[in-house]
Amino acid sequence: MTQPDLFGDSFARDGVTVLRRFAESDDVALVAAIDAIAAEAPFRQMTVPGGGQMSVAMTNAGVGWVTDAQGYRYSREDPVSGRRWPDLPPVFVGLAQRAAAVAGFDFTPDGCLINLYTPGARMGLHQDRNERDFSAPIVSVSLGLPARFQFGGLRRSDPVETLVLHHGDVVVWGGPARNAFHGVLTLKPGHHAIGGHRYNLTFRKAL
Repeated sequence: MTQPDLFGDSFARDGVTVLRRFAESDDVALVAAIDAIAAEAPFRQMTVPGGGQMSVAMTNAGVGWVTDAQGYRYSREDPVSGRRWPDLPPVFVGLAQRAAAVAGFDFTPDGCLINLYTPGARMGLHQDRNERDFSAPIVSVSLGLPARFQFGGLRRSDPVETLVLHHGDVVVWGGPARNAFHGVLTLKPGHHAIGGHRYNLTFRKAL
């Protein structure tokens, strides 16, 4: 049996590793874990400090990222329910550790932001800057419909490259790329075995 080419089409950026189909063998367990988390802390479209509503629905496991009128921040509690976010499932932690190790990082996440993209949803260019330790990478897992992922530089005005991410693909970025601007273009309608949507698991060392 031929092994999948984990690196597929190369993405030449210092500090960025693209692992094609790396999470594919865990997809059933990952989706089951997402369903269990969402049963405790349902997906919601959060409000940004300026009052607008995000098109992407979100929930969290472990330390959670939230946005509301008070600003962007990490919290161990869900501000809507007042309860702690669900624990990080072992399948999440193991996948994040393995992917980070391939990219050259010793990494154990304490939080996972779970994004739910339905057709029409997008994520504008932004930096992940609410974490306390920028020496830890970001590990991003794609499940479901393909997405056009944008990766730029350390300034919003820097050139942006677009990379199509498919089911099971994992992107790890850290080091010189840790604070790079990134985003996701509008999700197109489509069909996938897990449904007509895309999940994005983003693992961080938040606190």
